Amino acid sequence: MIITVTLNAALDVTYRVPSLRPHATHRVVDTIERPGGKGLNVARVLAALGHRTAVTGFAGGPAGGELRRLLAAVPRADLLTDALVPIAGATRRTVGVVDIAGGDTTMFNEPGPTVGPAEWASFLDVYRGLLTSGDARGVALCGSLPPGLPVGAYAELVREARTAGVYVLLDTSGEPLRRGLAARPDLIKPNAEELTWLTGFSDPARAARDARRRGARAVAASLGAQGILALDETGGWQAAPPGSLSGNPTGAGDSAVAGLLSGLAEGLPWPERLARAVALSAATVVAPAAGEYDRETYEKLLPRVQVTAAAP
Repeated sequence: MIITVTLNAALDVTYRVPSLRPHATHRVVDTIERPGGKGLNVARVLAALGHRTAVTGFAGGPAGGELRRLLAAVPRADLLTDALVPIAGATRRTVGVVDIAGGDTTMFNEPGPTVGPAEWASFLDVYRGLLTSGDARGVALCGSLPPGLPVGAYAELVREARTAGVYVLLDTSGEPLRRGLAARPDLIKPNAEELTWLTGFSDPARAARDARRRGARAVAASLGAQGILALDETGGWQAAPPGSLSGNPTGAGDSAVAGLLSGLAEGLPWPERLARAVALSAATVVAPAAGEYDRETYEKLLPRVQVTAAAP
């Protein structure tokens, strides 16, 4: 089982319009609602890949209720365990507007609900129970922190996972990433901008080495169209997609996380894990909503992803 943690879950709403123009009225071609937030996107891709996954975090209010209802109806929901913790506040919504003509997506992210100390304590009880269940293979700590939680919340969750002997991947940004890094996660997955902010270095390889010195046991940095650069104590690799695809990039990084963790659970070596992550990420761009990937595109791209050795 793989655990995904989404402390700032969301009800994802995607609108598709013929053309997005400022100061204009738009006719929506179609609307898609999905359970969202980075960890929930990861969980849905993991389930589609055939991996048992436990979803935890917070959910509350009408949007939280709808999120849980939709989660129970996703493909391969039989592989998903809903361990979300109820809260008094209302789960946020994220709205993505897809410009069909231009292929771009404009995002509107609501702030999350305030989480109180008692609600955080309830979550920690659930989280520890999942970690010590006996079959947890890995945990993904994903996304932003909602109001009310300490900036070191992810650092605490990393330490809990390491105490339980569970592989922990951290995918966040800003100060929560910096604090979480000091707790020595097994893997961080920043994008190039987040890695530069963290280390001060614009060169991805140099920045990844510095992130390892700061506490990460391994780094997998998303480089956009250039793929993913990974570095650990045994060496370095870069995986690049065979070409660029147009569509909605929302959730592409989450699919990459699912690829990395599923590959870990299956005992795949780094090059194969990276190839899967890159192919899934690219196949998500052409999918209609975050947390999904186009299986035909994924299967076509996977053997064509190029993985080369990088400087350790």
